[in-house]
Amino acid sequence: MSSLERYRQVLAQYIDPYLTGDLFSNGIVDCLEEQDSSVTLGLVYPYANNGSVATLKLELGELLRSAGASEVNIDIDFVVQPAVQKSQVDSLSGVKNILAISSGKGGVGKSTTTVNLALALVAEGARVGILDADIYGPSQGMMLGIKPGTRPEPLGGDKMLPIEALGLVSMSIAYMVDETTPMVWRGPMASGAIIQMVNQTQWGELDYLLIDMPPGTGDIHLTLSQKVPISAAVVVTTPQDIALLDAKRGIEMFAKVDIPVLGIIENMSVHICSNCGHHEHIFGSGGAQQLSSQYGCEVLGSLPLDINIRTMTDSGRPCVVADENGDIALSYREIARTVGAKLHLLNGQANAGPSLSIVED
Repeated sequence: MSSLERYRQVLAQYIDPYLTGDLFSNGIVDCLEEQDSSVTLGLVYPYANNGSVATLKLELGELLRSAGASEVNIDIDFVVQPAVQKSQVDSLSGVKNILAISSGKGGVGKSTTTVNLALALVAEGARVGILDADIYGPSQGMMLGIKPGTRPEPLGGDKMLPIEALGLVSMSIAYMVDETTPMVWRGPMASGAIIQMVNQTQWGELDYLLIDMPPGTGDIHLTLSQKVPISAAVVVTTPQDIALLDAKRGIEMFAKVDIPVLGIIENMSVHICSNCGHHEHIFGSGGAQQLSSQYGCEVLGSLPLDINIRTMTDSGRPCVVADENGDIALSYREIARTVGAKLHLLNGQANAGPSLSIVED
């Protein structure tokens, strides 16, 4: 057996924690070369994973050395693959994947989850945007620390640029009106405003556009599902029975409009006392697991009921950027990698990775 075959065998033992199968079956290995027992390994992942690079280099380096490599050089990159769009919207032509972040009811932390997930994807290396589709209660501007009165920069015609903050771009009805102005609009007016924001905003090149959906199931949900090529939906819930009941309605709604549900994020899953560290399931436990089993979708992650999530987000610096090495930020980044990988698998492109080049000198 050649040395390259040994290296290939040990590398095939490594299973990516976010994808199914090994590095080769997922098309991640871009090159594997050896020169005088010095091995060069090139990997190209289909999802943003900056947070995994150090661990990957350590684990894969140990595998290659166990097979006889004296020196190991590992280069890791990623290229997010685009979803197959069902329709073409000019302003979204540069957006690879569109995720609807939804909840069956208000008060479960959907908007907070959206902004932290978006920032976690940015931290992993992705280009990200947020569309605040919650016309009646827009909050993304405040969460991103955008000053009241900030307006989008107009371009030629009726086009405009999204507002950039904390490494991502966003658009919200809050950027068009005074912060105290209520949106006293009937459903068709609200839906029309959303579609105008989608069509007139020049989103540019994005790996992911996250849509912060309004709570419930209504006109805006139906309009977006018909007019925007949404790749998949993520449902946010708490373990509380009434929240889970409404989450079921949200999952059923996406099924009716033929949008796959990527998975469930369980928010406020457990309260950790800041004084004594006691864990208490205030809203119950196990609800998201039951929901995922019932509908055949995955629990993408669970987040605690923690005052820091609220205070940091209210201050305009969500915990992913305000406490980037904290446990909560790392949890969001774990969810971000999971979302990216599962979306890639859902897109059916798991085997459409780079070609493998094996060279032996």
